[in-house]
Order: sequence, then C-alpha cells, then structure tokens
Amino acid sequence: MADYYETLGVDKNATKDEIKSAFRKMARKYHPDVNKEPDAEEKFKEIGKAYETLMDDDKRATYDRFGEDGLKNAGFDTQGPFAGGFGDLSEIFSSFFGDFGFSQRERDPNAPRQGEDLRLDVEIEFEEAVFGCKKDVKIDHLEVCEVCNGTGAEPGTQPVTCPTCGGSGKIQHVTQTVLGQFAQISACPDCHGSGRKIGSPCKNCHGHGRIEKEKKLEIKIPAGVDNMSKMRLSGEGDSGINGGPAGDLYVVLHVKPSEYYNRDGLNIITTLEITPAQAVLGDTVEVKTLDGMKKVQVHAGIQSGNMLKIKGVGVPHIQKPSHRGDQVIVVTVKIPEKISNEERELYKRLFEINTGKKPQETLREKVKGAFK
Repeated sequence: MADYYETLGVDKNATKDEIKSAFRKMARKYHPDVNKEPDAEEKFKEIGKAYETLMDDDKRATYDRFGEDGLKNAGFDTQGPFAGGFGDLSEIFSSFFGDFGFSQRERDPNAPRQGEDLRLDVEIEFEEAVFGCKKDVKIDHLEVCEVCNGTGAEPGTQPVTCPTCGGSGKIQHVTQTVLGQFAQISACPDCHGSGRKIGSPCKNCHGHGRIEKEKKLEIKIPAGVDNMSKMRLSGEGDSGINGGPAGDLYVVLHVKPSEYYNRDGLNIITTLEITPAQAVLGDTVEVKTLDGMKKVQVHAGIQSGNMLKIKGVGVPHIQKPSHRGDQVIVVTVKIPEKISNEERELYKRLFEINTGKKPQETLREKVKGAFK
C-alpha cells in the first residue's frame, strides 16, 4: 500500500506549504500531457490522492493514525480527485500552473465538463449512526434545461462562435516591461469564457443551459459511521456542461451526542454507580446497552475506576457489520450523602471493626445525648 508522504516526497511533519510545493513539482513531472510513459497517468492519480488527503486536516489526522484503511472505515472518499478520469484537469491545475502543459483539447471551452460537486450536511441521532438508517433529504442542484437541452439558446436557434476570441474562450494581453514582453491569458469578456455567443437566449434558463431545481433523495447511511463521516453519492451533484457527467454529492454526517453513551472507536463507554456494600460484597446488576438491558457481574472488592466489559454490543465495523466493538463500563462507588438510622448503626459497627475505635459522635447525636 502506497505511503502518501513518500508519494509526494515529503516528511511526515511537512507543512501545507511544503506539501503544496511538492505536489506542484511532482504533478508537472507526471502530467499525462508532459510525460508519455505508460505509468505516468496512474502515478499522476496517486499524487493527486496523496495531495488531497494530506491537505485536509481531518483526512490527514485519520490517515496518520490508521492509514488508508482507516480513511475508508471513517467514510472518507479514498479514490482521489482524478478517480473518474481527467475530464477537466485544466480547472484543477490552473490554480497552480496557469495554462502550463494542457493540450488544446483540454482548453477547449466547448469540451464536455463535469458538473460541480455539492455538499449536504445531515444530522443524525447517536443510535442511527451506530445501526445505520435511511434519511429523506432535499437538495437544490443544477439540471440541464429541458427546453434548450443545455445549449442556452432559444429552440430553433443555435449559439455561434464568439468573434472576439474565435471560440477559444480566452484572450491574450501582451504587456511590455523592462524585462521584456509578458503574455497574460484571461477569459474572453464577450462570451465569459464559453467561446460561444447566444443571439436568442433560452427564456427558460436565460441562456445558462442549466436551471436550479429541488430534488428529493433517500440516503442510506451504513451502520458504524461516526461524527463528520463523509459519504459520496456519485452523479447527484450539478449536471455537467456540454454533455459532461454530473458532479457528486458529498454528505457530511453530524452525529448528536448521547446523554448516556460515549464512543471510543468501535467501543461504547458508559458509567455505573454502585453502593459501598455492592463494591465490598459484589452483585449482579442490569445495565443499559444499545441492545437493551444486560446483566453484568460486579465482583467483590471492586474499586472506583475499575472497568467491566460486555462484548459484542458496541459499534459495528463499517465494512464488517457483523463485527462489533464492546461496551466498557467504568465503575464508580458512590458514597451516600444521607443514610437511615439503621444504616448509621451498621456503619458505626463496621467502623469499630475496621479501626478498633468508636466513631466520633455527630453534632446531632451530641445534642440529642445532652437532652437525655
């Protein structure tokens, strides 16, 4: 299994700036338009996956602790940003390299482009995270206009090539400086980078080719997810442009805290209060679990802070639901603040046995004795 730090050639304590710099260097070297070696594309994908993981604080922390399997178990997408192909690498790389290394095909504004990814935050109960559930949600996303079929032009008309940029969607400005001429490329102001001019915009989408619509979805949340787990629903984002594929929907789960249970990985942590007598003599008590009430044996002589365990009633493994964690019960011996007269006499006798001396009288007992 690949080491993400080794893939980018950085130390495990590397800063984000160092990771970004290493990514630039490696990506330039292995970009498929530059490197024609058979394994360049696969190497390029690995670089992208490593960069995406290490630049995300949550993903990096999970990866550092549990590795790539830990990312999968936590619900993170481990396919990387280029898993679906290289359809729009120009957008991804433009923030790093401008127009470096991209073919005319990739710069073509009329080429199919994938739609935008969307994020949806969903709140679920603690028990729903443990056992899984289904949620009906609504999202607003962009769909291809059914009137113009995405062209942006009124039916019966067609967009024409932008005369300003010649259909490239970009214009070049040359600036003369003391260091020589510098060329700067920017989006065409007339067609806004589309390379096309629409004479009669579609009345339904106002020339955009896509319209915003509400969509209902049923999300199946697997058992074992945790707070801030992420799910990717392929093709549920905004529709593509120029016939490109739709983007994805990323669902971020927010798990409400439980008043009774605490989670530690696959284990459930609870507390159990017992009396001094139960601690000394032992007892069989019932405790609440995610599977209902269960009996647990408190052994004689147990101390505050000791732990008991009920196996197999914790959180299911997200990839192996049949494998569950345990419930760890932290015992607390609770000293009573108020006791009956009968209990007081018994504690006095116990005090005498344990210390060999009589207990001190309370103020109440002293006053009561004075009246006698």
